[in-house]
Amino acid sequence: MTARPFLAAAVAAALALPAPAHALDVIEGEILPGWRLADGTHMAGLRLSLAPGWKTYWRAPGDAGIPPSFDWGGSANLDGVEIAWPVPEVFDQNGMRTIVYADEVVLPLRVSPAQPGEAIHLSAEIALGVCEDICIPAQISVQGKLPAGAARPDPAIAAALAARPLSAEEAGVRQVTCRMEATERGLALTAEIEMPRAALTEAAVIEPGDPQIWASEPELARLAPDVLAAASRMEHMSGEGFAIDRGAVRITLLGDGTAVEIRGCPAD
Repeated sequence: MTARPFLAAAVAAALALPAPAHALDVIEGEILPGWRLADGTHMAGLRLSLAPGWKTYWRAPGDAGIPPSFDWGGSANLDGVEIAWPVPEVFDQNGMRTIVYADEVVLPLRVSPAQPGEAIHLSAEIALGVCEDICIPAQISVQGKLPAGAARPDPAIAAALAARPLSAEEAGVRQVTCRMEATERGLALTAEIEMPRAALTEAAVIEPGDPQIWASEPELARLAPDVLAAASRMEHMSGEGFAIDRGAVRITLLGDGTAVEIRGCPAD
């Protein structure tokens, strides 16, 4: 196992440790009850509030970050939860890049009830990392009731939904092709993306779709004004061989205060 996958495994192991007492003083969570949608699902929100100067991580935080995890097992009348992630910030500290939220973030939650038309009791145990000068694991508990009759949209949730990354279609992505090559320890993936304003991309994240597969921070190259290449190395945490599901790959391009999310990585 190389240093990077080892670091990722060590970060994951840190989530199993009890949260330091002072971690509980720098982050708080709150369920925003939101409103019921016409299709029977419920739009709620999770507000995370941090002490001044502290940050927490996006879903794919980078090598030095702690990815958040959510356990909804204590909920009632719950069939599933889909999290919408607003555009995060790229933060460099001690030569390592992480993807974070600072101060406060609202994560919209699209909640599916097991019994449509009934209230949902949402309860979660959340493990996540928080950072100031150092980074520490933390764990918080949140719960709230989502009434079946709630109909008025919450402005905080609506604003967070509007702050999501653009889809490939919304961003005018014209073409995406991905080339994969075997390496000594895994795979090398190179994605070529043709889109307007490609030159404004400051950072990229490639998620393989399997939490057991580590992906390096992509190296970016501008092949033309509207063509960007992002190259990443991938290795399995176990050190064994693996295959990539191209349809599960997710590429996020960050820059100029916005983001573009591309689903799938078709062959060239």
